[in-house]
Amino acid sequence: MIAASDLKTGYVIQMNGDLYSVLKFKYNWSGRNSATVTLKLKNLENGSTLDTTMKGSEKVEDVMLDQKEMQYIYKSGDFYALMDNETYEQIEVHKDDLGDVVNFLAEEGIVNVSFHESRPVSFSLPKNVTLEVEYTEPGEKGDSTGNPLKPAKLSTGYEINVPLFVNIGEKIVVDTTTGQYVSRA
Repeated sequence: MIAASDLKTGYVIQMNGDLYSVLKFKYNWSGRNSATVTLKLKNLENGSTLDTTMKGSEKVEDVMLDQKEMQYIYKSGDFYALMDNETYEQIEVHKDDLGDVVNFLAEEGIVNVSFHESRPVSFSLPKNVTLEVEYTEPGEKGDSTGNPLKPAKLSTGYEINVPLFVNIGEKIVVDTTTGQYVSRA
C-alpha cells in the first residue's frame, strides 16, 4: 500500500480490481484543510481515463511490475514489434496501447516496457531521442528576431517546431516528455 500523496506520473496502481496508470498527478494543499491529490488515471484493460481526487493520506494498492528494455524492430499495420535484447523474445503491441510513444519511436529505438503477470501494461522512452527531419521549409536569412521556429515533419510522422537553421535530412534531439526540439544530434 502507498499513500496517494506519494504517487507520481507513471506509477501503476490497483483500484476496484482494475489496473490504472497515473497519467497526471497534482498535489493540492491549503493551510487549514488536509492535502488532496488530483489524479488522471488510465485503465490498462480498456484504455478509458478516470479523473479522481483523493485525500493525501488515503492508501492505494501499488502494483509491482517487471521492467524490460526492448528494441523496436518493425511495424506491421497497426502493430509494433518489440524484441527483448537479452532473450530475443518478441511481442507485438497495438499502436493505441503505446500511446504517445509512437510519435518518437524510430527503428531500433529503445522502449522501456513494464510487465504485470507477463502482460505488457506500460511503455516509456528515454528522456531524449534522436530523429531525422523528413521535411521542413528552408529558413529565410534575416528572419531572426526573437526565437523564430518553423514546422518540421520527423521520420516518425510527428510534427514539431524547430529553429530556422534545421534542414531536411538532419538528425535532431527531441525531448520525449514535452515533444520539443532540444538540439542538433
